[in-house]
Amino acid sequence: MTERKVAIITGSGTGVGAATALLLSQQGYNVLINYSRSETEAQASQADCQAAGADTLLMQGDVSQDADCKALTQAAVDQWGRIDALVNNAGISTFTGAANWDVLDMDTFSRIYAVNTVGAFQMVRACAPHLKIQKGSVVNVSSIAGSLGIGSSVPYIASKGALNSMTLYLARALAPDIRVNAVCPGLITSRWFVDGLGQAGFEKVKAMAESIAPLERACSPEDVAEAIVWLTTGARTVTGELLLLDGGVHLGSAKAQVPGKSA
Repeated sequence: MTERKVAIITGSGTGVGAATALLLSQQGYNVLINYSRSETEAQASQADCQAAGADTLLMQGDVSQDADCKALTQAAVDQWGRIDALVNNAGISTFTGAANWDVLDMDTFSRIYAVNTVGAFQMVRACAPHLKIQKGSVVNVSSIAGSLGIGSSVPYIASKGALNSMTLYLARALAPDIRVNAVCPGLITSRWFVDGLGQAGFEKVKAMAESIAPLERACSPEDVAEAIVWLTTGARTVTGELLLLDGGVHLGSAKAQVPGKSA
């Protein structure tokens, strides 16, 4: 068994996942980098983690498939003999608002749920025996969509709401050996949003989000990664937390409510 701690980060070829893998590498972890389609980007993420001193594994896998979840888990155990942290970051959506409800169908709902909610559960189930030995932790990457009912689409919002509820259940079920938390970002300045909205659409949504956020900024992938790593490496008395990372959007417009501030 390696002395370095080990983390599996799903969907870690780009964005939040890649930033988390790099930061954990810098904190002394070996990392399994998982991707479904972005092989070139995942290879770059792997190179960055190796440059930071981590031993790495790079594996393609679809977390909606239970066999892939088991394979990711077994590969980490075979390579390093332990799993200390699981970050369930893999996620998908469809950027379909209320004006386009007719394009939503059962297949769309089922696919988004399969990745965002069922995939996270399957990864926890596969990793739990190994996390228990190490008194490890799980961080689910959720969204304010699941807390506030706003987001890219109805199935995405519903899947993240389910992920939040599952986080609370698992925190109880796996205590005291495994801590389970979730981070709930708002808009993230990552390729994922640009791909879904287009550059012009992304800039419009970003400007709107920043105009209503009391902190007047959106999250970067690194902002989210910092919170994930804190929940993973520290936060020893924190479990069952749904940590909102939205610049204060959930508060409403502070400028409109606090005396002395203009809207």
